[in-house]
Amino acid sequence: MNYKNSIGILSVIIILLCGCQPDKKTIFTAASYNLRNANSADSLQGDGWGNRCPIIARLVQFHEFDIFGTQEGLRHQLDSLKTSLPKYDYIGVGRNDGKKEGEHAAIFYRIDKFELLEHGDFWLSETPEKPSVGWDAVLPRICTWGHFKYKDTGFEFLFFNLHMDHIGKQARVESALLVQQKMKEIGENLPAILTGDFNVDQTHRSYLALTESGILRDAFEVADLRYATNGTFNGFDSDNYTESRIDHVFVTPTFHILKYGVLTDSYRRMKEGNQKASVKDCPEEISIRSYESRIPSDHFPVMVKLEVCDKN
Repeated sequence: MNYKNSIGILSVIIILLCGCQPDKKTIFTAASYNLRNANSADSLQGDGWGNRCPIIARLVQFHEFDIFGTQEGLRHQLDSLKTSLPKYDYIGVGRNDGKKEGEHAAIFYRIDKFELLEHGDFWLSETPEKPSVGWDAVLPRICTWGHFKYKDTGFEFLFFNLHMDHIGKQARVESALLVQQKMKEIGENLPAILTGDFNVDQTHRSYLALTESGILRDAFEVADLRYATNGTFNGFDSDNYTESRIDHVFVTPTFHILKYGVLTDSYRRMKEGNQKASVKDCPEEISIRSYESRIPSDHFPVMVKLEVCDKN
């Protein structure tokens, strides 16, 4: 046995005896997904929750979301999605009564990867401790948060998820300031992730209120690899295009963004009559029928892959 091999073996023995481990890396995926509230009008046009839920569940599983914020989900939607995602649980309350009524800003997380240490909710208003409408908003808006521990490394972080008002301009700016204040109150020294439907793109005042504070960074701007061929709102039309990103993932500087993506996944539903499609250069053995493109929600999800170097 040569000298180098002896040193290597001795190092391993020392690590085992001392119970010491080399530096670990915490790597996981986080996402934001506006699920679109379940309603009869969508069902009539073929975009009902019953059609979309199985697709969304498979999308989440295929792209391996570890933790993700959702918007607009009603309690029955969240429960049916959880049933389709047995490795996940969720936190969050209804914005109307702080219990089950109204849309939620729920956070789903992998129970095998994360331990939930603490969680809560607050309203985006002057009275955040109770169901309320803030400033010039037209609807009650809520933010759900969780204090999580990544089980493999012990890394702890905060995850905030919200849905800002679609009308109130002052409300959106004040909401941006409020959520950053809450980050300090809940865990000033903890790294944080903020996801949500902010109802404005990257050019508006409330976006700047988040990015210019020095607390948060837009994952889109700092990602090593960016995959975003479209913005995030699609209106259930796969032919629509926009450069506006109204769904965002913001992170504190502790996180290194390896990848950022706007996931434009679609699915197919049979057209009336299910006629054979007219295609060129197709082998005669292949059967291609006439289907139509559908999208699982009127928003595309945003996904990021994060890395944190964590010493234990």
